[in-house]
Amino acid sequence: MTRGALHHSWYRIAVARPNATAQILAAEGAHLGEAVAAAEAHAKSYAIAADLANAAPLGESLPRKPPVAVLGDDTDNTPDFRWPIGVLPQLGHTAKLAGARRGFVEHADPKLLIIEAMTDAEHLVDLFLGLVEHLPTADNLEVRVLDHFEDAQKTDVWLTSRVNAKAIIRFLDDHDVDVINNGHVEVSVYVRAHKATLRLTEHKTVVWLAEERALEADITRWLGELAVPRVDALRAVNQVSHFHYRPAKSRDRKKLGEQLYRQRLRIVDSVVRAEAVAGRDTDA
Repeated sequence: MTRGALHHSWYRIAVARPNATAQILAAEGAHLGEAVAAAEAHAKSYAIAADLANAAPLGESLPRKPPVAVLGDDTDNTPDFRWPIGVLPQLGHTAKLAGARRGFVEHADPKLLIIEAMTDAEHLVDLFLGLVEHLPTADNLEVRVLDHFEDAQKTDVWLTSRVNAKAIIRFLDDHDVDVINNGHVEVSVYVRAHKATLRLTEHKTVVWLAEERALEADITRWLGELAVPRVDALRAVNQVSHFHYRPAKSRDRKKLGEQLYRQRLRIVDSVVRAEAVAGRDTDA
């Protein structure tokens, strides 16, 4: 689920509380990321789920209305996993996520080696950059600005020229708020020698896809060194209804594109969302 940043809206945000039931707050923002930041600052804790509010809380019409209001305790037993910045499950849809924790699995596939890992908000940057740092080579960085970012209805694919792991890490470290923590962005690192891709997905899982298994033992060892154990199954946010958002202090789509251009990335493809194409054809 997504929402554009056209006007201020109210959201219901569940925030974790130590040794107590999670609390539901009403928070206002120009986009979900602003509301999440306001709720987390108010509660001095972290968000665990979100939803659109049907109406503003009492007092919203006052001249100096507060940006956050307490609605009550969370009655849905929402898991208190600290989801990576950029994604949150929808309130009332989190039962399947009980027991969510850091870990990785290997997906069965007849042609590809697919290893998928998830971690929490505090460790995502270390996980992704740590794996990039371990790679024997890294040739290109791809940044996909997805079609649901401000409902643009198209995905812009930005690509660097041939670079190396050091340059990729430096770029991602400098732009973690706009790229790694943006739920509307996917990041891929190409490892051409092994016909492989290391991807940070829009759901903030880290995926290794390779046509060969030469680095399989290394990948699993590196994950263990980064405190991500092998598990039976992942409880990832994309298994339930969920929201994507960008951080409160991040760039909007236009400014992000300008920044990527300044960093010498270039658009190599723009993919229009299928329903947008159908709508355009109908209008024509």
